[in-house]
Amino acid sequence: MNYKGNPEYRHDSPSCTGILITNLGTPDEPTASSVRKYLAEFLSDPRVIELPRYLWWLILHGVILRVRPSRSAKAYKKIWTENGSPLLSISKKQVSGLEKILTKKIRGPIKIKLSMRYGNPSIKSGLKKLQESNANRILVLPLYPQYSAATTGSTFDAVTNELKKWRWLPEIRMINHYHDDPPYIDALANSIQNYWQDNLRPQKLIFSFHGLPKHYFLAGDPYHCECHKTARLVAEKLKLNQEEWLVTFQSRFGPKEWLKPYTDKTLISLAENGIKSINVICPGFSADCLETLEEINIQNREFFTKAGGETFAYIPALNDSFGHLELLSNIILKHAKGWPEFSINWDQEKINKDLSKSRELAEKSTHNKD
Repeated sequence: MNYKGNPEYRHDSPSCTGILITNLGTPDEPTASSVRKYLAEFLSDPRVIELPRYLWWLILHGVILRVRPSRSAKAYKKIWTENGSPLLSISKKQVSGLEKILTKKIRGPIKIKLSMRYGNPSIKSGLKKLQESNANRILVLPLYPQYSAATTGSTFDAVTNELKKWRWLPEIRMINHYHDDPPYIDALANSIQNYWQDNLRPQKLIFSFHGLPKHYFLAGDPYHCECHKTARLVAEKLKLNQEEWLVTFQSRFGPKEWLKPYTDKTLISLAENGIKSINVICPGFSADCLETLEEINIQNREFFTKAGGETFAYIPALNDSFGHLELLSNIILKHAKGWPEFSINWDQEKINKDLSKSRELAEKSTHNKD
């Protein structure tokens, strides 16, 4: 294999720490063709669909990609903005905000890049930009608070698959989860309290997390447990009793059993049994997207009201709020601890002089040998 290097690299080039912020991804446009391309990449990931490849290929290309893209494109059109995909637009704001916060907290140079596991900007392109910046240390932060092999695990697969092709491998640190990190719990609780200050408190607060096939949980995936822990810690922070909150799972796909209870069926049941007002928050989503803005705030709102419910409110994701960016910056600082750019003794001028001296000695040595 021809291992890739950095064509702009010089042996006296100063290094930096790179931070790769990742999320799931989004189609480039709310069209059937764009959605088909996105779904083909997403649903071809063996971490996402754990079925024999030949069988799943037939189902995916013979059925799903013929039917689902047009339906999903209609859903994307309902939430698309003048800035494009909400997920991508919010993610860009998150990266910009993190750059401003971290620049004030550390002394050494860092580069922050955004990548999506599926679609654009790709993980490959994000890593390439960090390589061009001579990032010899890279911290990967997938914006999934709760770990799952289908999300965080898949992200690490994509990162390491790209790094297999590099000549000079950077030092890598990967953040698995932050589902019970106190600042994360505080940020969620604060967002709920702030919403309740301006709106009536509901009879029920629903914590809706993205679903996962049940057999993934039975195989040892910690996602289900981490979702419940997040919700419990937030409920405790808010001093809610057990009758005031509930954990559900949304976005199931296919005929097999997924984690229960299902969000849509739960909302219908609650309305039919006399619950008139609910709030829904989706703590597993770091940025609002199709699953929150369309599935929850449009589809599931309709399920609840048609079944007899009266007041439905979706509490937005943490998005690019200051509290969210502050907690993410602290997570980065914690996991990057010990790297030179994060040291109080960082001296860029001295480092540049040392690099220049090393280069001069190397060139002199080579010249003498010739």
